[in-house]
Amino acid sequence: MRHKRPVSVSAERAYDLIRSPVITEKSTMISEFNQVTFRVPLDASKPEIKAAVEMLFKVKVKAVNTLRQKGKTKRFRGIMGRRSDVKKAIVTLADGHRIDVSTGV
Repeated sequence: MRHKRPVSVSAERAYDLIRSPVITEKSTMISEFNQVTFRVPLDASKPEIKAAVEMLFKVKVKAVNTLRQKGKTKRFRGIMGRRSDVKKAIVTLADGHRIDVSTGV
């Protein structure tokens, strides 16, 4: 069994980790289950994301799920382009805690 060490994140790293909230129809649907979705860097780990959200928003995080969305190849006026890869974090908050994504940090 692995021992979990508490992860500490500096204030600068915390602001770099939580880039922006994801405001979509799906993210507003999961907000009913006390979950919030954030866009994070590709090298961010789950313990770092948890520590950053707890530090910035002063809430208790129950779980963090991450996903990597591969960039699509798109065409604009016949010129091929590619969207960049994106990593998202779905953060589940403990009961009684809320984050209002419409206000800034």
